[in-house]
Amino acid sequence: MTIEIRPYSEIDVPSILNIINDNILHSSSLYDYEPRSLAKQSELLIDKTNKNFPVIVAQMDGKIAGFGMYGEFRFRDAYRFTVEHSVYVSNDFKGKGVGGKLLQTLIELAKEQGLHTMIGVIDAENTESILFHEKYGFKNVGIIKESGFKFNRWLDSVFMQKML
Repeated sequence: MTIEIRPYSEIDVPSILNIINDNILHSSSLYDYEPRSLAKQSELLIDKTNKNFPVIVAQMDGKIAGFGMYGEFRFRDAYRFTVEHSVYVSNDFKGKGVGGKLLQTLIELAKEQGLHTMIGVIDAENTESILFHEKYGFKNVGIIKESGFKFNRWLDSVFMQKML
């Protein structure tokens, strides 16, 4: 199966929303509590692209297999060369190379935009994502203990960084 990577379009938002809401409800990969509405998700994606940040989708067999994006790491001028990224893969397509293809594309897009470093913030319990990021050259640069609270427990955030 071929993985096609392309910029997202408005028609992709329902599929992106399904992936996001599944992660919100069933994982600690997002520290949100409540599922998002279609309007809210669309608004978030439009905001990214209006700020000249990419939102990309992976498509396999005519279905959205996953998506990725990056945006501001922090909101001060000095951070403008640093971005924080997100990559999410549908449960139906995990283990098929979708996440890697999305992350590689985001890294290349960031380099093309003249960015200096990329940050991933990952729940410490998500060892699969930590190992995945290490495979693509990200280094663990710190842990913020008990920075999130979800599913009735405190969660630690692992900061991973890749110099571009």
